[in-house]
Amino acid sequence: MHAFELISNHLCPYTQRAAIQLGEKGIAFERTYIDLADKPAWFLNLSPLGKVPVLRHGDTVVFESAVICEYIEEVSPAVPLLPAEPAARARDRAWVEFASALVGDIFAFYSAPDEASFERKRAELTGRFAALERQLGGGNYFDGDRFSLVDSALAPVFRLFDSFDRIADFGAFTGLPRLSAYRRRLAERVSVQRAVASDYGRRFEQYLATRGSHLSRLM
Repeated sequence: MHAFELISNHLCPYTQRAAIQLGEKGIAFERTYIDLADKPAWFLNLSPLGKVPVLRHGDTVVFESAVICEYIEEVSPAVPLLPAEPAARARDRAWVEFASALVGDIFAFYSAPDEASFERKRAELTGRFAALERQLGGGNYFDGDRFSLVDSALAPVFRLFDSFDRIADFGAFTGLPRLSAYRRRLAERVSVQRAVASDYGRRFEQYLATRGSHLSRLM
């Protein structure tokens, strides 16, 4: 058995960031998938809030994605994904939180029940992406040419738009050339590609179709 075990459902974007982080560090890990609609008792014993992801590392159990990523950083310092300098480290942590907020914004976008609320959420998202565009410099990744924890948190956000793009062009990246190029570079990263199962897109689109939302009616 691998020393690390990452427990999740198939779709959780927060789990993906930990999987990308482990992949970037070259750390082998086992994946265990559960059904969040029918959570096994052993999982509830590990996760007091009943949420994914959960990381098992030997006898250590860690829940909450931000804490999991911090733990992985601390136990595998040879390949750091956070800067050493305190101000730069704090900045990256803040943008990881920005990525977490984006996941919530995207949930509200694809769950919007009618066209008016859908358009409001779409406009909010485009504003968030414009703010992110302004933070990107001339390098390949968020911190220049060094792949960081911010990249591992944003890659799952962009993956969601791979499915949205198959429905329609919602203009989220229109007029944002740096962000569009950054999105493509992250998608090409092996750790990002391997962070989900091969049928992820199909599963996510099936989930979207069941939402009873404005977006699901566009599919």
